Amino acid sequence: MQDVAVELAARRDEAFDRVYAAQYSTLVRLAYLTTGNAATAEDVAQDAFADWLRRFSEVRDPAAYLRRAVVSRCTSWVRRRVLERRHGSVPPIGASDRAATAPDADTAAVRAALGRLNPRQRAAVFLRFYLDLPEAEIAAALGCRPGTVKSLLHRSFGVLREHLDEH
Repeated sequence: MQDVAVELAARRDEAFDRVYAAQYSTLVRLAYLTTGNAATAEDVAQDAFADWLRRFSEVRDPAAYLRRAVVSRCTSWVRRRVLERRHGSVPPIGASDRAATAPDADTAAVRAALGRLNPRQRAAVFLRFYLDLPEAEIAAALGCRPGTVKSLLHRSFGVLREHLDEH
């Protein structure tokens, strides 16, 4: 009986390591784009993996579960941050990370344009154009319908186009 438990744990660890290696950097990028903060992005991704490990036997599609978990945590983080800014003196989202690097003018313009999107819109844009996910998978990650994804992307393009045309 104990041999079976050891074998199952070894398989779980191997599967976890494989998914972690394949997904971690992408999930950190998703979280960074949504939160604008590198340290928070890493924490969010690590927390999502920790939750997946606790629910390992229940999760059929780890990549989809992890994307959804990251988007959900990022949305919560941004909401808390907005409330903190409203009631105190907290720097704007991503201000410390952007100050650490000196991007070229085009990169700065794109970052500023993405900063005008709400977290859900940024996540939709990232999932569509960075991960090249179909609308159904984006909808699953965002917890909405595919038609909502189309609307989010359409509105996002309008905001991005408007901002980039100004620059």
